[in-house]
Amino acid sequence: MKKTLSALALSLALTPMGTAVHAEGNSIEKQNGQFLDVQLLGVNDFHGQIDITRNVAGQSAGRADYLASYIKQREAENENTLLVHAGDMVGASSPTSALLQDEPTVEIMNEMGFDVGTLGNHEFDEGVDEMMRLINGGTHAKTGEFEGANFPYVAANVVDKETKEHILPPYTIKKVKGVNIGFIGVVFSDTPDIVIPSGTAGVEFTDEAEAINKAAKELKKKGVKAMVVLAHNPIDQASTGEVSGELVDMANSVDDEIDVMFGAHNHRNVNAVVDNKLLVQAYSYGTAFADVDLKIDRRTKDIVEKKAEVVTTFQSAVTPDVKITEIINRAEEQVAPIINEVVGNADKLLSGTDAYSGESELGNVIADSMTEQTGTDFAFMNPGGIRDVINPGEVTWGELFNVQPFGNDLVTMTLTGAQIKELFESQWSTGREKMLQISGLKATFDMSKPVGQRTVSMVKEDGTPVDAGAEYTVTVNNFMAGGGDGYTVLLEGKNQTITVTDLDALVNYFKSRDAVTAEIEGRIVKINQ
Repeated sequence: MKKTLSALALSLALTPMGTAVHAEGNSIEKQNGQFLDVQLLGVNDFHGQIDITRNVAGQSAGRADYLASYIKQREAENENTLLVHAGDMVGASSPTSALLQDEPTVEIMNEMGFDVGTLGNHEFDEGVDEMMRLINGGTHAKTGEFEGANFPYVAANVVDKETKEHILPPYTIKKVKGVNIGFIGVVFSDTPDIVIPSGTAGVEFTDEAEAINKAAKELKKKGVKAMVVLAHNPIDQASTGEVSGELVDMANSVDDEIDVMFGAHNHRNVNAVVDNKLLVQAYSYGTAFADVDLKIDRRTKDIVEKKAEVVTTFQSAVTPDVKITEIINRAEEQVAPIINEVVGNADKLLSGTDAYSGESELGNVIADSMTEQTGTDFAFMNPGGIRDVINPGEVTWGELFNVQPFGNDLVTMTLTGAQIKELFESQWSTGREKMLQISGLKATFDMSKPVGQRTVSMVKEDGTPVDAGAEYTVTVNNFMAGGGDGYTVLLEGKNQTITVTDLDALVNYFKSRDAVTAEIEGRIVKINQ
């Protein structure tokens, strides 16, 4: 990147999803043959939603076959196109993909023609060995032999714990019309805190910016001046255009030869420039993709212009890609007998949308299903594990799977009242509020107090105070029991016993009732906000 170039203009507004936003550099006068136009199409946080249609601004959007059609249209506009992704392409997936070990999602990525991708935290959901099987191919007891991904994955900050060697190449070089473009991959270094312990066993995560700079140094030695980072790290953009988050910090810390950084993880619409680096993220679930246009000087091999557009995949604008539809249909046929089973009814919409900031109806249902299944005094559910809503009417097994797709085991244990208070205080320990959904008790939090002192009241359902010195039986999922999301006090729980999966408990809860309902009951009360 030439330091003499003017800084790119920051996108002034975050536009509603479905519109295009641009962040672009100064115009460069085109000279015949001097500049090469390259197009990067980026997807992030797809989460195996191969057959899922979502409502965006009142319109249908998403599904892999519609996403593929949009990608093909854009590819037809520029023969110098590379298709990339920034992680979490699998994990927390639709049952159509998840029940088949997410192989249909990888097959679809192969068919779409991805050129390079990186890891997200959800690629680690079933452990490193299974992640590498999906990438490199291999055999699984459920699905048999699988070819794996036919494009490279890069991860500069994931190393083997023993050998300290990278488990995947830190970068790859793509040659486009004689010009080399380096792609560096990194994944959220806090991944061990947000997946079950077995998911990251045997590997270590290093600092992202340091890993990027090391890879950039190696690329420069190879004469590469056009560099792109695929980062599974969050970034936010306000309506004013102001950006914040880890990707912003990284942009200010990494080598100035890096021109573009794709972000991910927090499912946002971002199109901005920081330290002359174009930062972009395109929502999630295949409802959007990023179109980044680069102008590269053939003589210097450097990127001299860049601009981005975030495109929503409204289904009304295209026809689905036939080959991708065939893959989806084949997968659906295989899992149909399981996912279409009606297991109960809901008499209203049950949503966990508010679970991060307070009590939610679906959070109450899930927590109650846990105590009902295990018979413990209390249950605690992490809001990040609630992945979908339950619509009113008949409820299928597949719908409940979409709500709790991780297959987490329920773990019972004994905690003291003091430890339960410490658990509540852990909700703010990582800097981001994530309100535990609860069953069997009510809690009041004074938000004006410092972290560690916010829990001012804990009472059982009958109004009896929770005694700091008394012992209580509790149920959590195995992600939480392993200290995930900063709930490390649960590692101290006594008499830990694994029971059924969280999904089984929820299915049993629905099966045991004519119809499931829920209300906001005051289980979680926040004062002085």
